Amino acid sequence: MKKIGLLGVALTLTLAACGGADTTVGSTPADGGESTSAAGGSRLQTVLDRGQLVCGVDGGIPGFSFVDESGTYSGLDVDVCRAVAAALFDDPEAVEYRRLDSTERFTALAGGEVDMLSRNTTWTISRDTQVGLEFAPTTFFDGQGMMVRTDSGIATLEDFAGKAICVETGTTTELNLTDQMRKLGVEFEPVVFQDADAAYAAYDEGRCEGMTSDKSQLVARRSTLPTPADHTVLEVTMSKEPLGPVTLNNDSAWFDVVKWVTYGLIQAEEFGITAANIEDFKGSDDPNIARFLGDEGTLGTDMGIPNDFMYRVIKDVGNYGEIYDRNLGAGSQFGLERGQNALWTDGGLMYAPPFR
Repeated sequence: MKKIGLLGVALTLTLAACGGADTTVGSTPADGGESTSAAGGSRLQTVLDRGQLVCGVDGGIPGFSFVDESGTYSGLDVDVCRAVAAALFDDPEAVEYRRLDSTERFTALAGGEVDMLSRNTTWTISRDTQVGLEFAPTTFFDGQGMMVRTDSGIATLEDFAGKAICVETGTTTELNLTDQMRKLGVEFEPVVFQDADAAYAAYDEGRCEGMTSDKSQLVARRSTLPTPADHTVLEVTMSKEPLGPVTLNNDSAWFDVVKWVTYGLIQAEEFGITAANIEDFKGSDDPNIARFLGDEGTLGTDMGIPNDFMYRVIKDVGNYGEIYDRNLGAGSQFGLERGQNALWTDGGLMYAPPFR
């Protein structure tokens, strides 16, 4: 995996909404699969010809997308990028990661500098319509929260009257904060930053009494502060934040690939197929599993990618439960319970349409 620096993009969000992605078409099929008309004229063909996925991430949120000192990326969002690369190339490392802040991410996608975003991006109606984005299945259901110093005496949003709150600009977080405080009639001082690192640094320096973002991000970022125990995430939820991968509108072939690879991670967990036991499922007598793994039917080739795309994904990356556990759950430093992010069969919201 490669570490790519921040893009020097000077365009505005308006350009992100109307810019077009590079859809140069070549003729090279995916390694080990057939190239069909599904890929023609699509970003999919560009990615196949390049032999590598370019994925926009944050890079600074442990558990979701974080790059260490050696340049290695890890996290749930990163594993979604790896899953798409595995589906196309049978190589989860066939990815270039580009770190994008909240204001440049949509511009980079619209300009064709990245093929997709997997960067804690909230699905909203305006982004889905006006900005021209296409949202793949939600990979993490979250809600906006607030972090304060444990000894601050702040317990509710009303306690922020006359106080400063750090927030990243160009995000739903900034808008939600304004809406909530307006609704409560609380006058506060917003301290905005384009870069999340700068926002958390300012909070740590005491330039604001609170730091607001998605609850999962607050928990992850708290772990990077000098004394995590000195900070508390309040029991307050300001919004619904469905987070997931993003592509551009008007490219159904590429969107279908990202969408169904993501759904496949969820379906694999429901089937009980893991990276460790996947070989036991090859040649299954269950027609649903046979289609899912590409032993029967043409589900993959109908999309213009190898028919065994989900076999590759699970073998190389694992299912959704495995990804969650190692990055955020029991196998991580956070130990976050699945909650809403459990399978629908376990009372959660994770549900995949049929693979047939």
